[in-house]
Amino acid sequence: MVKITADKLQMHFNNKLLFQCDHLCFEQGKLIHLAGDNGSGKTTLMKLLAGLITPTHGKISAHGFTPLPWWRTTKLLGKAQYLHQHPYLFDASVIYNLTFALPGGTKEHQQQRIAQSIEMAQLGSLINENATHLSGGERQRLAIARAWLMQPKLLMLDEPTSNMDRESQRLVLTMINELKQAGTGMLISSHHKCDLTQLCTQKWQINQRQIETSDILLIPRDKQANVTSIHPTMATNNNQTLEENHYGCTS
Repeated sequence: MVKITADKLQMHFNNKLLFQCDHLCFEQGKLIHLAGDNGSGKTTLMKLLAGLITPTHGKISAHGFTPLPWWRTTKLLGKAQYLHQHPYLFDASVIYNLTFALPGGTKEHQQQRIAQSIEMAQLGSLINENATHLSGGERQRLAIARAWLMQPKLLMLDEPTSNMDRESQRLVLTMINELKQAGTGMLISSHHKCDLTQLCTQKWQINQRQIETSDILLIPRDKQANVTSIHPTMATNNNQTLEENHYGCTS
């Protein structure tokens, strides 16, 4: 089981505090909804956990991963895969972007997974198109299909369904579900609750420069009668009841 932890974390911009938290844990098998207003630091937090930038104060550590060579000075890079809202794609065909990401394995297994990813993302009619010419939704589907091929242990998705039509959102949800079943830990940034965030069992909320964490309890519909008699304020959504137990991080 792999994980990334952050302790005594503080991030400043122009000598002003952006956010802080005592402890965060992003681990394999967990799905986390990252929420917060525009400018609160959601993308910055993801970049910190990906090792792309360093915090002003505090320590971010990777646990359970294969040790890196001695000459790799940035120990976090490559541990958690970060998928930006506007993902980087090679100036080449869709099929090139997919095959470039292939992990090891037999040729037969690789071809099978490529075919699966194309089918899930509905990219069959676009495989010879230049990836830079795709629409926003098509680019995001390609990026997530590429992530699915790489089978990351930890994946961060920055507003993965923003500006998508309903069909593209459905396809992305299918791929995210596949990654979830494979045990990938995911941190999903979204301004609002949606089908993706309903898969999450934990929430990180950036609120007034503090990162507050809470568990989300998913309670089946057939057990709601007993629970709601105890917790009448629970909200019902998509045949499940969600309750958040908050435990805020202190400075």
